[in-house]
Amino acid sequence: MNMRHSSWLLGLCIAIVGATPPFPAAAQAPTRDGGQWVVPRTAEGHPDLQGNWTNSTLTPFERQEGRAPVFTWDEVADLERGDGVCPPNPGTVECGRASRQGASNEARLSGNEYNEVYWERGTRIAIINGEPRSSLVTHPANGRVPARSPEAQRLGQERRDFRSQFGQYDHPELRPFAERCILFGSPLGPPMQPVGAYNSNYTIVQTAGHVMILSEMVHDVRIIPIAEPGSMAKSVRPYFGNSWGRWEGDALVVETTNIKPEQRIRGVPISEDAVVIERFTRADEETIVYEFTVDDPTMFTEPWGGEIPFNRFHANLYEYACHEGNYALANVLSGARYQERQTGRN
Repeated sequence: MNMRHSSWLLGLCIAIVGATPPFPAAAQAPTRDGGQWVVPRTAEGHPDLQGNWTNSTLTPFERQEGRAPVFTWDEVADLERGDGVCPPNPGTVECGRASRQGASNEARLSGNEYNEVYWERGTRIAIINGEPRSSLVTHPANGRVPARSPEAQRLGQERRDFRSQFGQYDHPELRPFAERCILFGSPLGPPMQPVGAYNSNYTIVQTAGHVMILSEMVHDVRIIPIAEPGSMAKSVRPYFGNSWGRWEGDALVVETTNIKPEQRIRGVPISEDAVVIERFTRADEETIVYEFTVDDPTMFTEPWGGEIPFNRFHANLYEYACHEGNYALANVLSGARYQERQTGRN
């Protein structure tokens, strides 16, 4: 966010491996001075993915129905056009002023507790291979997450039926992970998706045998071994799943299984057979191209995936000071108990 707390990453960042010896590498892109950019490499000869990155973007996750896969450059200019102070976000309050959809007092006040002073939803359209993409999802061809399978629909209804016997504030486990500050939806994944509000920022650190990815929100970490897959019983399903990585040429490929079903992907609990494949490829000095594929035939009618640019984040990451068991959740639950006393509910 624009207002940040004190840093807790300084000690961690000291461990970043920054060596770049003269390993051979193909020229990838022209530099600003007209030269040819060369993939930076670690002491082991692998592409150096380290540093701070952001995947914040104006490009929607799914494509609007009927829209082409790529925006025209005129559309890009219109979408990225701000008022000189704030990024364009139609239908919201922009920096405390009324949105494009109205100048009424209600429009000026509604949502003002979280206005454009606080949002960091991106200011640019995602560019991949020189194309301004109209969605982050690229397959299926319509750029949309495929339909849920009959089994996913059945499980969803089963969950709704079970939860209907409780009030939504009856106990902490009924509140979502984000509200409980356990994890916040999708930023660390897998797959890793922009938050959509703020803090879509990451730190990557490499060693010879591991890659660490830290997500600013909510200070979650994945530590990915570069090794052969380890065996893990399907019944063991940790947060962020069980990941292992390998190098395929200049791409870091990460395969993840055993994803905790409560994490959900686009609102769908993941089955024990799901596999997520991620690819991290340096495109130039300022960009990592992140590709992902979700394969879960139990929950989705077909595999799906996409591409997201991770752009160099020229700033520090700071502690996101949300933690499990903070006062907010206790206050919400105590407020619910107060309402119950007022209405005579036991």
